[in-house]
Amino acid sequence: MAYTVEIGHGARFSSAGRHKECLSSKNGRRLIINAWRASPHRILLSRRACGNNWSSRFAIQDAKSQWQSKITSDGNYSSRSLGVCSAASSTQDVFLDKEVSRDVSIVTDMLNFLNESWTPFHATAEAKRQLLKAGFQQLNEEQEWTVQPGGRYFFTRNMSSIFAFAIGQKYEAGNGFNIVAAHTDSPCPKLKPVSAASKAGFLNVGVQTYGGGLWHTWFDRDLSVAGRVLLRKKNGTIVQGLIKVDRPIMRIPTLAIHLDRTVNTDGFKPNLETHLAPVLATQIKAELLGKSETGGQSEGGNGAINSSKKPHHSLLLEVLAEQLNCSVEEIVDFELNVCDTQPSCVGGARKEFIFSGRLDNLASSYCALRALLDTCPDSASLADESCIRAIALFDNEEVGSDSAQGAGSPVMFQAMSRITKWLTRDTPTEGIEERTIRKSFLVSADMAHALHPNYADRHEENHQPKLHEGLVIKYNANQRYATNTVTAFLFKEVAKVAGVPTQNFVVRNDMGCGSTIGPILASGIGIRTVDVGMPQLSMHSVREMCGTEDVDLSYRHFKAFYELFTTIDKLTVDS
Repeated sequence: MAYTVEIGHGARFSSAGRHKECLSSKNGRRLIINAWRASPHRILLSRRACGNNWSSRFAIQDAKSQWQSKITSDGNYSSRSLGVCSAASSTQDVFLDKEVSRDVSIVTDMLNFLNESWTPFHATAEAKRQLLKAGFQQLNEEQEWTVQPGGRYFFTRNMSSIFAFAIGQKYEAGNGFNIVAAHTDSPCPKLKPVSAASKAGFLNVGVQTYGGGLWHTWFDRDLSVAGRVLLRKKNGTIVQGLIKVDRPIMRIPTLAIHLDRTVNTDGFKPNLETHLAPVLATQIKAELLGKSETGGQSEGGNGAINSSKKPHHSLLLEVLAEQLNCSVEEIVDFELNVCDTQPSCVGGARKEFIFSGRLDNLASSYCALRALLDTCPDSASLADESCIRAIALFDNEEVGSDSAQGAGSPVMFQAMSRITKWLTRDTPTEGIEERTIRKSFLVSADMAHALHPNYADRHEENHQPKLHEGLVIKYNANQRYATNTVTAFLFKEVAKVAGVPTQNFVVRNDMGCGSTIGPILASGIGIRTVDVGMPQLSMHSVREMCGTEDVDLSYRHFKAFYELFTTIDKLTVDS
């Protein structure tokens, strides 16, 4: 939470309540007081004339801390703890019981992004829309590029991955890229190429599992479909369209406890082939409506698919055609995810949580996108930048990244190579691409495991990330994460200057460790990498949760990375 107070004269000061410090610049006239706890604050502000100079005292009081800082016109400041909230008696006190204005939080905007982005295709399309609105120029990998210092650009691959970058106006040959990378995909059931199935008088939809989902959480949810559809238009051309059926059309019902008495003692262990198929409709209802549903495989069969039968239920195709405003005959093929229809929202007694699907890893993707947009609003914002700021949002991380649009592909390296070659076309020098990569820095941003209140023993006792405490820096001696001492130090230096907190995480030695795109990219092209993540609970569930403050802290950290890293990156290791 942030309060802005007009003090009439002097400098612009920012004070982070968490760290009890003030940061000053001399071209503003506002005192900005940030407090991370969602509790009421009372601001005490006083001003005193001292000849040609002036000084200002203020104090913040909340439920947990009280402190006071003194700032003078030369930018110096000091702070001390207070036993009581008070100001110097020789000054005139001004009491502000209401906030004048608040720093913009991106939580609402991220919720909108989550609700738009049911699939990697939709996430990429929404990122593309925002980049175009901000004035970024779209490039095409199949065409020649023309880029220049001060320019802002992006391209997509497979319409499920996106790479955007802004070139500093002070760029010189061999300077690096400062990149935040994340991924657009999440675990979910996907429709099989032949999805029509009939069981016990019901129309089922055959699905295959994508990624390592907590599949039991998908039962008894209001489900629908979203993804990419190929359409053959009347003139014979094939076009791609995105679809999102935003009403519940399917469900995976659980078995009543009366028919499975041991489920609470032995655990719920569904067979993912036979028990996970969503119910679309009853067969008799479809037939009464004049829909002949004879496609796919029926119960009692040997599993073979008769090619003469329709691969998908006519009823499903009609739902898609209605949503796309086209005829069923125009639908050539599709790639659809099963999606939960419940919207993302803010929850908790103090509105301190976000409840949503796909937080892993669209939360990181949006924070990275927003940080790039807000630090590169125009060419003038790049006037003092000598490097290239970028985001890389990949598909297929949840299944290993081995795809043309995944982090295991050369898509990012190819983009860096093309940009570097163009910018140095008139002054070719030895090893320009290799030197550029070695001067570059990658923040691999993927969600992290927050300490679970009911399973605290699953965390190593000295590494227990908590909600509302900032980005988690991930370490693993076996290189499941790409963080090392140097990359962690540099990323923490950014946080220190920006006044945002960080946390550390290592997995217990007696537990397995997941991985990210960090080691894939670090080993693939040799780029310096730090693995970080926003803490969350219920990872890979159909419905996940994280802290609202962590969204804003992550956004601020990424913004600071873009704005500050060029000046902080002074540590030489291989001299």
